[in-house]
Amino acid sequence: MHAVIMAGGKGVRLRPYTTALPKPLVPIGDRHAILEIVMRQLADAGFTSCTLAIGHLGHIIRAYVGDGSQWGLRVDYTTEDSPLGTMGPLLTMLDRLPEHFLAMNGDILTDLDFAEVLRTHRDAGAPLTIATHVRTVDIDFGVLDTEAGKVVGFAEKPSMDYRVSMGVYGVSRDTLTRYTPGLPLGFDEVVLDLLADGTPPHAYEFDGYWLDIGRPDDYDRANAEFTARRGRLIKGA
Repeated sequence: MHAVIMAGGKGVRLRPYTTALPKPLVPIGDRHAILEIVMRQLADAGFTSCTLAIGHLGHIIRAYVGDGSQWGLRVDYTTEDSPLGTMGPLLTMLDRLPEHFLAMNGDILTDLDFAEVLRTHRDAGAPLTIATHVRTVDIDFGVLDTEAGKVVGFAEKPSMDYRVSMGVYGVSRDTLTRYTPGLPLGFDEVVLDLLADGTPPHAYEFDGYWLDIGRPDDYDRANAEFTARRGRLIKGA
């Protein structure tokens, strides 16, 4: 099994941490980088190879990860000379990717079974599989329901639940052959094109632990919770 990790972002929301460190290498807990945790999880799940799409401070990631042998993985790299969006880096390496592979952001902390996502993707026969999670969003305003110029309902600062993308995808290579390598391509564009074609992505619904550490609040929460959750996130830790 093969995974592609998107690790080229500048991590603007996490400054000043990301001024000297690429976002995937910011520390979680007392001695682990988020990318180390992800690499160990992939190896434990049975993945044998991985491509890192690097850009901002990519030389530091390359020096840290090397060839991946410290985790039992074969690692290679592709470099973004200019931002290519969420899915654009995949187009530059499409000819060396397997028919089905996992693609993921390099800044998530989760106990998701990555291998199960890829197996489900293959079995579903879908062009794209999106791992999803319920996210509660607090609205800081009073929310009104109106009809014909009249207020017919009101909720004071409600919380609303949305099922969102976790930044982990099962991808079939043929899904991306329609796009031009070297041009930016966003996840949103791929999803909207599939919906327009009548070939919707498959949703892998996950209710376990997930944080996007690119968000400052989630990063702080990850560090506060990591010690208690270390055993579930890293086998043998």
